[in-house]
Amino acid sequence: MKNALLNKLKESAISILPIMAIVLILAFTLVPMDIVLIVQFLVACVFLILGMTLFTHGADTAMLPIGKHIGSFLSKSGKIWLMLLCGFVMGVLITIAEPDLMVLAEQVASINTWVFIAIVGVGVGLFMLLACLRIVLKIPLNIILAISYGAILILAFIVPNNFVPLSFDSGSVTTGPISVPFLMAFGLGFSAVRASSKSDDSNFGLVALGSAGPILAVMILGLFVDPSTLAGASESAEVAGSIGEGLLLFLTSLPTYIGQVALVLLPILAIFLVFQFSALKLPKAEVLRIVMGLVFVFFGITLFFTGVNVGFLPVGSMVGAVLASGDMSWILIPVAVVIGCVIVLAEPAVHVLTQQVEQITEGRISKKTIFMSMCVGVGVSLGLCAIRVLFQFNILYILIPAYIIAIALSFFVPKIFTGIAFDSGGVATGAMATTFVLPMFMGACSAMGIDSMLYGFGTLAFIAVTPLLTIQILGLIVGIANRRRERAVAEEYVGNKRIEIVEFD
Repeated sequence: MKNALLNKLKESAISILPIMAIVLILAFTLVPMDIVLIVQFLVACVFLILGMTLFTHGADTAMLPIGKHIGSFLSKSGKIWLMLLCGFVMGVLITIAEPDLMVLAEQVASINTWVFIAIVGVGVGLFMLLACLRIVLKIPLNIILAISYGAILILAFIVPNNFVPLSFDSGSVTTGPISVPFLMAFGLGFSAVRASSKSDDSNFGLVALGSAGPILAVMILGLFVDPSTLAGASESAEVAGSIGEGLLLFLTSLPTYIGQVALVLLPILAIFLVFQFSALKLPKAEVLRIVMGLVFVFFGITLFFTGVNVGFLPVGSMVGAVLASGDMSWILIPVAVVIGCVIVLAEPAVHVLTQQVEQITEGRISKKTIFMSMCVGVGVSLGLCAIRVLFQFNILYILIPAYIIAIALSFFVPKIFTGIAFDSGGVATGAMATTFVLPMFMGACSAMGIDSMLYGFGTLAFIAVTPLLTIQILGLIVGIANRRRERAVAEEYVGNKRIEIVEFD
């Protein structure tokens, strides 16, 4: 275990160091920061590295086995009603427990936080039910996605304009560090029994559908909400007055996040215990290993969220506000692109997804390949976000063509790439996106005096959509290369056969 933790620590440090370097460069050049805020940020980086280390280790030893065991059991039971019911319940409970959703909900001042969370949870639950039904009936993922996003794009023209960005962001935050490991493993265990051994593409898609459900749910909510009452929260992150106060702020914030994370993990623990005592009957040694893994997850997520909320949120807001308000506001665009290229490396859920992809495909699709595709995609996303803030254009000008192209590509690329692409869009919008990137553009909107509901929200939607394109384009290239290779092998085989026939004659 010691070696495993050291490897995780190394990976986490490599992931956090690039964003730390970028912020420090900005702090001493374009965005001058007080030494107190810099120290607060550096301490937060330490929290993030330790938190990611503990979380990723805990996800391997607890979250992934729990999801896989439950998914496998439900699939083997053969009771479709039980599969669908459990899919719905788990979707609702895990979504309500997702910390990223709470962060987003608290930034919407005009809607009750828990009403908003409940509606999003029901949306995820219904689409989890649909995801299970898809695997049982072996319906192609691209068909489900085409219908779902077709309905979403139609509703986008009906709901109030300032509700559209919030709706798309709601779909993005439901797939964070808690839900992704569980859903990925649940899909793996569920499809391993239901699907044929040759169809590893069915292992993916639960995260993708879990993102589509909330978008539809919040858009439907938008039909019944007065758009003139919709407003973003005006509260800003707390910044200490001295280095001592800054360090104390981490300690005083810890109890809050300990309580939140405990509430987050209780549904997961409850689901596991119910299945353990009623059906799974796992050996005591494995149960103990899973419980220990949940302890690692608990401390990891607590440290991670304390770090991003105390140290990253105020820095993100300041970076956006200062860059957008200066004479060289255009520089927000290249800065956003660079931040986008590296910040995806610091998302815990992304590490879980890339590891699962590499394992399931037996190394045919490597972690490095997916990381590079996602870095390019998220970099482009944040560049577009900066352009939207500076020029104030409708979010649909980008999202509609992007989703149409993404859905169209899904009918031409290898199926496994479609599942990975849509899952990647969900996991790219995790804690770093909600507590650093979103505040950065909210701060830019505030500095420019424009509506944050129209031009601040929607940032997460941009982050979620571009990996759909970059990874499927990668899949298209791989598919073309494979077809050329097969054709070359076939021609060589036919040529050899011809030679053999001539020699025989």
